[in-house]
Amino acid sequence: MKIAFVGKGGSGKTTLSSLFIRHLAHRGVPVTAVDADINQHLGPALGLSDEEAAAVPPLGGRLPLIKEYLRGDNPRILSAETMIKTTPPGAGSRLLRLDEDNPVFAACARDVELGEGRSARLLATGAFTEDDLGVACYHSKTGAVELCLNHLVDGRDAYVVVDMTAGSDSFASGMFTRFDLTFLVVEPTRKGVSVYRQYREYARDFDVALRVIGNKVQGRDDEEFLREQVGDELLVTVGHSDWVRALERGVRRPFGELEAGNRAALSVLYREADAAYERRDWGRYTQQMVHFHLKNAASWGNERTGADLAAQVDPGFVLGEEPVAQAVG
Repeated sequence: MKIAFVGKGGSGKTTLSSLFIRHLAHRGVPVTAVDADINQHLGPALGLSDEEAAAVPPLGGRLPLIKEYLRGDNPRILSAETMIKTTPPGAGSRLLRLDEDNPVFAACARDVELGEGRSARLLATGAFTEDDLGVACYHSKTGAVELCLNHLVDGRDAYVVVDMTAGSDSFASGMFTRFDLTFLVVEPTRKGVSVYRQYREYARDFDVALRVIGNKVQGRDDEEFLREQVGDELLVTVGHSDWVRALERGVRRPFGELEAGNRAALSVLYREADAAYERRDWGRYTQQMVHFHLKNAASWGNERTGADLAAQVDPGFVLGEEPVAQAVG
């Protein structure tokens, strides 16, 4: 299952995504965490020191390796250099599975110990550095994540949880359509609700499954405000956590000591994410992939690579679980 956490800066999406990752791991569910935010905070939220988090090899710095591996023997892709972030898989492409070793995970993933014998695999896009200023766009880094998601074959019993970049930048590429479910973290403020409405409009055009988590809810007035503004899309609300505050101070406590109300909220998120599996449509998923690839090819990709990137689309290919791919028509 592919799950995204989005929200405006300071909404608490990184904290909530890290708690959901811990919840999955402590349920015994294999989980791969991806830090795709321009501010790389997911590693520390999972308990890494700043130095340990900075040592995670950046996906954005391994693009040549990623492209060459995923390209495989696909005859429609003339070279790894002609692959862009939206390039879809086709016959001959290599696909990623969460339960199999591959050079991408070997080069970029690191296991994070979460305590009590639990762990998560962590991938990170890499920080936006001074060398990038004025010459690069952060989407060139998150493009590595999008390319991997386009080639990922995942089932119900393993999760990818992506902490997306803050604000409307989450919708600046086709990556926002790559998920089974997107959790939008909203604060009980006018600004928080306005961000929700903006996200909802973006998501609606592409039938993106969106559920709202009310965060920093301090009482009945906050909850009633969110219910009035968000309606049935408000899935659950979360308040203050002494457990999280202790972790932010460097004090690790057993996950079972997380407040009962917050544990219950995480269980609701898990049930909602698991239920999203029944709505999965690989055909539509592949069509959206192709849609954004053709759009990117025409707007900048063809000019930048000097190739007709529309020719990379394999019209008889549909990404899927079992079998991995199938011919159509």
